[in-house]
Amino acid sequence: MNSENIHQVVRILRREIRQWPVPAIGHYTETPFTVLISCILSLRTQDKTTNAASERLFAIANTPEKILATSVRVIEKAIYPVSFYRVKARTIHGICGQLIERFGGQVPSNLEELLELPGVGRKTANIVVTLAFRKAGIAVDTHVHRISNRLGYVKTKTPDQTEMALRNKLPRRYWVIFNDLLVTYGQNLCKPISPFCSKCKIVAYCRRVGVITSR
Repeated sequence: MNSENIHQVVRILRREIRQWPVPAIGHYTETPFTVLISCILSLRTQDKTTNAASERLFAIANTPEKILATSVRVIEKAIYPVSFYRVKARTIHGICGQLIERFGGQVPSNLEELLELPGVGRKTANIVVTLAFRKAGIAVDTHVHRISNRLGYVKTKTPDQTEMALRNKLPRRYWVIFNDLLVTYGQNLCKPISPFCSKCKIVAYCRRVGVITSR
């Protein structure tokens, strides 16, 4: 895809994604803490399951102090059946302990400090930075990685490489919204296997890298 076409692609995607539900992590933006924890819950978990688990957990405890006052067992029960729910319950406890001990109970807005929290990788850290603090960042998950490469906009092998390539190439004004655009499009139309190319409004700009079959 020609670099100049990114403006048209973003404009079309903004219009197209209105027909589909907001991704799970976009539902819990009340505080930086709810953004962080719902993002942890969403890892390798479908949106419907993530939303229900977040709802149950935040009804019990929605601050680091309240989480630490709640047993890991109770948290496990609240977030089940998210993937790796036992591990995530311990991780959430660990995060809350660090937030209280090191950051006065507040979620840091700095990418480097977020990455020091247990269980927080670059995708989660960037989501918190962009969604909770509206600061520049590019959250790259499997959808963003796949579609950016499928379009031919970048040529990378891992999500971390894709993030760095996008930081160098993607106009800064699109950084915050890029994850929402591609995650929503990837969940509903630009599927990993056999994407709906016949229905795609950006197909004219897409090199369809790696696409073997489509619908």
